[in-house]
Amino acid sequence: MSSLRNHRVVIASLFLPNTAVLGESHPPTPDVHSSLPLPDVFPSHTKDQGFKLTLPSPRTRTPAPILSIVEDLKDKSRTGSPAVTPGVEHVSPLFATLAQLKPSGFGDTKVKSSARNGFGCLPGSLPSTRQRPTEDHHAHIPLRSQRKNTRSIARRPHSDSPVGRQYHVEPNPHGNGGLTNAVKSLEGRLKRKRWVGTLGTNTDSFKEPLRRNIDYRMAEEYDSSPVWIPDDEFTQYYDNFCHQVLWPCLHYVVPDAPKTKTFYESSSYKQYVSVNQRFADTIVANYQEGDIIWVNDYHLMLVPQLVREKLPTAIVGFFLHVAFPSSEIFRCLSVREHLLRGMLSADLIGFQTANYARHFRQTVSRILALETLPKGIQLDDHFVDVGVFPVGIDVRALKEKRRDAEVAQWVQTLTDRYAGVKLVVGRDKLDEVQGVRHKLLAFEAFLDKHPEYHQKVVLIQVALQTSEENEAHGGVSDVVARINSRFSTLTYQPVVFLHTEDLSFGQYLALLTVADAFLVTSMREGMALRTHEFVVCQEERHRPLILSEFTGSYSYSGFRSCIAVNPWDTRNTAKAIHQALTLDADEAFSRWDDLHNHVVTQTAQAFVTSFLTRCLRVNIEHQQGDTQVASLDLALLLPRYRHSQRRLLLIDFEDTLWERNPRRQREGKGESIPTEAIEVVKRLSEDSRNEVWLLSGLPVKMLDGLARDTPKVGFVAENGCFVKPMPGKSGESSWITMVANFNLTWKNSCIEILNYFTERTPGSFIEERDASIVWRYFSGDEAVDSGDRAWARRQAAEAQNHIFDSLGERYGLRIIPGKNAFLVLPNYISRSTAVGAILHAGGPTYSPRAPWILPEESESIAHAKDFVLAIGRDEKLLRRLGELDNAETCSTGTGGTDARWRVAREEVIDVLGQLAAAQGGTLNVSSKLTVHRNILLFIIFTYVVLVTSQERRRFCGPRDAIPSTKGSKGRGWRR
Repeated sequence: MSSLRNHRVVIASLFLPNTAVLGESHPPTPDVHSSLPLPDVFPSHTKDQGFKLTLPSPRTRTPAPILSIVEDLKDKSRTGSPAVTPGVEHVSPLFATLAQLKPSGFGDTKVKSSARNGFGCLPGSLPSTRQRPTEDHHAHIPLRSQRKNTRSIARRPHSDSPVGRQYHVEPNPHGNGGLTNAVKSLEGRLKRKRWVGTLGTNTDSFKEPLRRNIDYRMAEEYDSSPVWIPDDEFTQYYDNFCHQVLWPCLHYVVPDAPKTKTFYESSSYKQYVSVNQRFADTIVANYQEGDIIWVNDYHLMLVPQLVREKLPTAIVGFFLHVAFPSSEIFRCLSVREHLLRGMLSADLIGFQTANYARHFRQTVSRILALETLPKGIQLDDHFVDVGVFPVGIDVRALKEKRRDAEVAQWVQTLTDRYAGVKLVVGRDKLDEVQGVRHKLLAFEAFLDKHPEYHQKVVLIQVALQTSEENEAHGGVSDVVARINSRFSTLTYQPVVFLHTEDLSFGQYLALLTVADAFLVTSMREGMALRTHEFVVCQEERHRPLILSEFTGSYSYSGFRSCIAVNPWDTRNTAKAIHQALTLDADEAFSRWDDLHNHVVTQTAQAFVTSFLTRCLRVNIEHQQGDTQVASLDLALLLPRYRHSQRRLLLIDFEDTLWERNPRRQREGKGESIPTEAIEVVKRLSEDSRNEVWLLSGLPVKMLDGLARDTPKVGFVAENGCFVKPMPGKSGESSWITMVANFNLTWKNSCIEILNYFTERTPGSFIEERDASIVWRYFSGDEAVDSGDRAWARRQAAEAQNHIFDSLGERYGLRIIPGKNAFLVLPNYISRSTAVGAILHAGGPTYSPRAPWILPEESESIAHAKDFVLAIGRDEKLLRRLGELDNAETCSTGTGGTDARWRVAREEVIDVLGQLAAAQGGTLNVSSKLTVHRNILLFIIFTYVVLVTSQERRRFCGPRDAIPSTKGSKGRGWRR
């Protein structure tokens, strides 16, 4: 986390955490609020400064005795549809039927009662003590009865207040609660931040002076920069595109006939682009060097690309908080390519689960025909990391909120009210994706199968804010009416519905605490954080969680201890409800303990820290590779080459020395290798100090002829599958396989698949090699954007996905797409791995042992080379060699590169020719240096001898006096 302290985080989300509301602010309601930030799926309750949706502070009174449910049913209607919104009322009907059951400290403010036909009025519903005075100072927030048929109007309440009227700032009930909580949980360590988003209210009536004032205040006091969007444009963007096109698609719902035109034509896409551009402009205007730009959710999928156009070196991360579908669903979007390329401009793309990340990689591979790796996406000019970052909750803050007196009071109230009754609790939006109808059908089946639980089990469903249109699509009204008509009695009603505005956060926590089971039956969902809240609230009772297999939470091992259900399987979901209610204490605790360990480990703090830290690290890696690469300077390269004694030259063959035309060779016309290329390679290999290797993707049989013409050159064939070292002392060398221990039986199945696509793609053909396969799907003019090329690219993407899905994971295959072809070969084999074997002293080119047996004690010979030169387009190889101090790397590609130099393909032969020409001069210079060295050594030796002789004479006297043993038996004097 310390690495983030030097960076400010710019957080772009559709709605700001706080919003500006016209009108004077009023004092907050005392004693019933907590500092706990709102959870992501309970947006109406938070620490605020003005607008309150929790209980007001009434006059103190003695709590009334618990009344029977018979009296609860007075003045209540059992008719009506749950989708019907009740009329305007001054009472905020939280748990309307328990108005008399106020805990100590709650008063008896007079309220106006009304018969309700909505969810909150069903007989037996929970009690309400939250009341709105007759003159509500928050009249600018519409009740449900004032909601229109669109989400944007429901979320952006209209204000007819004069522009000059005083405004105040309060928490935004529409913001991304999970994201807000996560960022707030790190306030002590993440102090420098800037939010970018909309206010969540109609702003056309805001004049320019008021907007400037709001901008200034939001920036100074709330670290926020509002994005101003015209109301009509926002409605088209938010209602028509985000929630009628993107939302269904991302959750595996392709609209049927009534919505087909809206979905497929995507006529509101231009508003989507416009809003994303406004966000990008606001981000750029507030950008400071070193900022980490964090773009959130599907509303802003184009923002990374729009920001990157203005800020090429900025740190940009994108996180998707919802699900991402399979490629079959996403490809239905007419603007699919624009959305994908918008996301791919980020340094890091985050998802909730590994499945969603895998779906994204497969979709990119299928639609954009880009190379996808487990770590991310390889584009022409950069690499995009794709990671998994599950969102969590702030466990510590939630525990503090649970200790509030309000929660304890409501726990006691609910316990007394539902004594002897099992409570099954759920909280969902009422649209079809959340599966509320499936939940109700399963509960009905449970009551049918287990009559002994009649009048002993109640399903309390909390309905999140949504539009009435989506409520109708959810189709829950008829099921609720049927269940309550079949199983209700004068004192019992099996299903109780509440809206979130009828429920305070403290009351919701109390409801989770007393629940005997929590039921989630989503058809598809990113991360169900309400399940995390339930687990924390069950620290005393350890009751089970019933969870849909299609939620993001279920994909983690810690949540496998829940009772998993398939929402479409009504019978087994009903069985799961019975299992949860009859679970013995030991098993219930064991399951809860596993769930709790995951919740307290994968927290909101861990989510923010891991995402931002990796985003920063990834950008640093990208910037190191994307720095401006200079053209090759021979004036700097030649001196190092001349004065080196052991050189290693690694040269790509195709697209560097030779531009191959596979079509001409297939037609039998043949295509000769340029003579000058062969000659320059031979000249380089003649120097005994040079070790020359040609790296190729061609098969062995196509390189044998070239190998005979250049006997002193080493070869790598099929992108590293085979290696032919330079001749040894015997003058012979043979091909060595690097795939001897690989299973190559996949080739027959792969060819069968490719034959299918070849028959349907005119001009395509297959190149079968010894250990790899290439499919050439287009050979026409690339400059012409023809229908044939578009068809061929779609077929290629389809073929790649088919091969990977059926053979890739089973046999460990890698697919490398190109401009007009793609290559299939075994994983962990590449030109880089072949060069690794070449550089290793115990590798196949230096040891007769098998290539995969490399002794750990062997030292790399890379450091024994004075000079290493690599020229080509293989970025993985260039990146690997770039780590050597004695290496010079040259890229012949046009995109981003990690190489030190860049050289045009047409200039490679000339560069190699100048290196070969420098060899001759190098020999003469070397010979002269050798002569000069010998002369200098001779002079030094002579000088040492003379000095030694003089010293001897000085200490030993004249030469005649030197003792000798010649002619005497004892010690004598030598002459």
